[in-house]
Amino acid sequence: MSAAGATHPGREQALALDRVDELQHLRARFALPRNAAGAELNYLCGHSLGLAPIAARARVLEELEDWERLGVQGHEHGRRAWIGYAERLAPPLAALVGAGAGEVVAMNSLTVNLHLLLASFYRPAGARHRILIESGAFPSDRHVVQSQLRWHGLDPAEALLELAPRPGEELLRMEDIDACIGAAGESLALVLWPGVQYRTGQAFELKPIVGTARRHGATVGFDLAHSIGNLPLALHDSGADFAAWCSYKYLNGGPGAIGGAFVHERHARDERLPRLEGWWGSEPTTRFRMSGAFELTPGAAGWQLSNPPVLSAAPLLASLELFAEAGMARLRTKSRALTAFLHASLQAACGENIEIISPADAGQRGAQLSIRVRGGSERARRVHEALGQRDVVGDWREPDTIRLAPVPLYNSFFDAWRAAGELAAAIRTAEP
Repeated sequence: MSAAGATHPGREQALALDRVDELQHLRARFALPRNAAGAELNYLCGHSLGLAPIAARARVLEELEDWERLGVQGHEHGRRAWIGYAERLAPPLAALVGAGAGEVVAMNSLTVNLHLLLASFYRPAGARHRILIESGAFPSDRHVVQSQLRWHGLDPAEALLELAPRPGEELLRMEDIDACIGAAGESLALVLWPGVQYRTGQAFELKPIVGTARRHGATVGFDLAHSIGNLPLALHDSGADFAAWCSYKYLNGGPGAIGGAFVHERHARDERLPRLEGWWGSEPTTRFRMSGAFELTPGAAGWQLSNPPVLSAAPLLASLELFAEAGMARLRTKSRALTAFLHASLQAACGENIEIISPADAGQRGAQLSIRVRGGSERARRVHEALGQRDVVGDWREPDTIRLAPVPLYNSFFDAWRAAGELAAAIRTAEP
């Protein structure tokens, strides 16, 4: 703890909140990164890569042991038979996104899943050909959409519709989303929207977006990379056609972990939907007859291409067990309290040196605060580097924003208090 941190107000309040935190014991179930001297880093970067559950190592080793012990027989006789690995992951994932187990599948990566789903759900026809995204969309989403448009022979300059916040604002207004969809009208084929905007941390209500889009005849999908494991979700009830996510952020599945997808049950048996087919999407009971015929697996599993990567999926099992133990409702309650405490601590410690561009209302953001350091990009970059030297791990987004995420599974109120004091110290030491 730095001298600056020791004088920052709120320390006793932070410790008192930690003492009554009913989820505090879960912190010990994660491997916390350490500095060269062996001291724990203040890790506030779960929005980018979640920490390793300690049980993940055992899960991976068990699969390796079964491979060594059983060879190919591990597909059917391993302690967690590999053939059914994706099916094992579906129920806990479905619980997190508010869906039926048949509406969810663990497969591939986020970007691959978006391409597979758009191959089915983006079907431009005449005037109805445009795709709506938000102007600050994560680059991979933009690449997916632009390449899908070009795949269909369309010019993204005309067919890609982007909605930006109002001039001088950082956040999108729901009324502007509604108005944009309405103005696009019969030209709009599909809306692809984030559950949480990655740069600002703004969380969106999914059901109203779906309702507006469907009233105007458009299909709706969501990128939930920054939402799953972060916010309570109700995908089935939202009426969304599809969604996709990665598992290495709030889900703590590990770098490059297996991703996931949702397809609403109304599409479960629709063989008219075109799709890019693979062996693993065919009916499990007849898959190994090797007939060459594709017999559609009902539900989201019908979009699978290949058998799941077991060694990549094993850590996710360990993390999902912790989510089941904690419960998403309790995690969200703590998350709102944590971000509110960090928000207040940052304002008290850093004053006019920063602007928090995430929503001020804890109910309108995920477990993330995006902090703009005033004074220009170069000053902000120096502050970010100085913060890292003070053992606080966040990340940087051009041109001047530091993102910090107090994750309720493993972060404490003390972490939040300490981060605010260290950012204030970093601002002082980063002056030229």
